Amino acid sequence: MLAQLAIRDIVLIEKLDLEFDRGLTVLTGETGAGKSILLDAFSLALGARGDGTLVRQGAGQGQVTAVFDLPLSHPALIAAQTQDIDVDGALILRRVQMGDGRTRAFVNDQPVSAQALRAIARELVEIHGQHDDRALVNADAHRQLLDAFGGLAGEREAVRASYKALRAAEAVYAAEESRVEQARREADYLTHAHAELTKLAAAPGEEAALAERRQALMQAEKVSGELRDAAEAIGGDGAPMSAIASALRRLERRRSQAPDLLAPAVDALDAALSAFDAARQALDEALRIAGDNPGELEQVEERLFALRAASRKFGVVVEALPALKDKIGDDLSRLEAGESRLVRLRDAVTSAAAAYDGAAEVLSAARRLAAGEIERAVNIELPPLKLETAEFIVKLQTDAAAGTSEGIDQVEFWVKTNPGTRPGPLMKVASGGELARFMLALKVVLADRGSAPTLVFDEIDTGAGGAVADAIGQRLARLAGGIQVLAVTHAPQVAAQAGEHFRITKDAMGEGERVATRVLTLTKAARREEIARMLAGATITAEARAAASRLMNSRG
Repeated sequence: MLAQLAIRDIVLIEKLDLEFDRGLTVLTGETGAGKSILLDAFSLALGARGDGTLVRQGAGQGQVTAVFDLPLSHPALIAAQTQDIDVDGALILRRVQMGDGRTRAFVNDQPVSAQALRAIARELVEIHGQHDDRALVNADAHRQLLDAFGGLAGEREAVRASYKALRAAEAVYAAEESRVEQARREADYLTHAHAELTKLAAAPGEEAALAERRQALMQAEKVSGELRDAAEAIGGDGAPMSAIASALRRLERRRSQAPDLLAPAVDALDAALSAFDAARQALDEALRIAGDNPGELEQVEERLFALRAASRKFGVVVEALPALKDKIGDDLSRLEAGESRLVRLRDAVTSAAAAYDGAAEVLSAARRLAAGEIERAVNIELPPLKLETAEFIVKLQTDAAAGTSEGIDQVEFWVKTNPGTRPGPLMKVASGGELARFMLALKVVLADRGSAPTLVFDEIDTGAGGAVADAIGQRLARLAGGIQVLAVTHAPQVAAQAGEHFRITKDAMGEGERVATRVLTLTKAARREEIARMLAGATITAEARAAASRLMNSRG
């Protein structure tokens, strides 16, 4: 509930601090005293559009702070927590209005956007008046009120969950259908591409290995001529090895005749022959390596060029060709298995749709029952509110083909204000005063089942007097038995029902022309005087005081 309201420098209010209690609180005062200023200031704290003209003349800025005391499970606290706002059971909404029109909003001293402030305040306060149609203008709100009256939160949540599951199943089916259809269109291309890549059989790292081998073969080809010339020089017809070998044999035969003289020469010639032989073997090996497979270079180049041609054709690097082959294979496999998978997914959609239809029908049936009950309950409240010829109607239209997360029903509140006239939407048929009284009847019927914890009624008794005003007061008091109700009123019958009474006045400040709005908390005796004033006007008579006492004694 609203616990405190503090206003600083707003229009004619310089400084105002109010504390509120549970039950019914009324605000009374002469016309022009500032009741609308008080509500405008309160609305500003709830996220209403700011206006620089709200700042009191001579002040640089104005400020309104509203403090709410709430249970920890209240939706407003949950809404605040989603905005990362620290809460401990109390919510402090503060709005600063600058003279240039800019505003700043805070919740528990944490800056928030005006939109976030409104989202939280929507769970805290509803303001209703003759010209305030916010709670009734949107037909979605009618459906929510009907569900709240019928206690249909569980059925509604089942519909939302089944609708979410249906949409998820439809999304999966649509995505798979799109993939299969794309695969169908590319089936021929995919088949040929997969066959070509399979035949190519590219291996990871193959391009780098081939490039390295190609470079080595090209270098070997360049030196093979020099290797052959060297081999010819060592082992050809004119090579010195045969002459050296012949000379060595002759010297060895003579070695025993002059060993000391011939031994060094024989050893040197033997070493030379060994060196020549080693050189010949090395040259032969080099020639073998360089010329072992004269067509290998061509083969390597053909393979390398084939890989790179495939890379250009398929738009991927050579290294990615094996993965591309596998992916195309998977696509072909998906195409083959796609139809059976689509059948399974289609069955899943059908099953989810059946579950949604069932949940939506259960909710729709419950709404039809609740619609009849709320019609009867509201129509009972109308005659005492001077709407004895009016009829409240819940227009419920069901379209199973137009289901949403809220079900298959469109709900709108209709009325017939006079016998013989056509019923129509409440917002179009009811006048301003009738609209406020219809809202009061709805709120009384709904009690604590579809309402914010604080309701504000702004002069909904305008034009009502006597028994009608008394009926309005009794219903406000009854409504205040479950939630906090604030009522701005000119009707003494309404004021007499209050548990707390504030009087709003506009007083001169000192000797100058400046005036300020003040709010006084009235004692029981002061309440009697104020109600007597409301009954009698400027001159309060003994009869008016006696009538005021009777009204106050009849409270409850």
